[in-house]
Amino acid sequence: MRPTVGPGDGLLAMRGGSIRRGQLRVFQDPRRSTRWLVKRVGDVYGAGRDAIFEARSDNPRAPGAVDSHDLGWICGPGSYRVVWTSRAPRANSRR
Repeated sequence: MRPTVGPGDGLLAMRGGSIRRGQLRVFQDPRRSTRWLVKRVGDVYGAGRDAIFEARSDNPRAPGAVDSHDLGWICGPGSYRVVWTSRAPRANSRR
């Protein structure tokens, strides 16, 4: 499956909101706090400040892809809900 957000794409994310299956969420990589990840929500347990979710990759077979299989469950309160995405211009392969 092709990733929803690719290199150079823009997005707008907001803190809060209910965490729902299928949403895109942005959160700090639990293993490297200087890196932010964008992942799709799988299962969700709990609600509000107690919510945790499974982070799933749209393309789990891509080189270097990580998700909850590697990271474990993600704390909901530190994540942001993606509300808008913008595709970066892609090079035209036709000439």
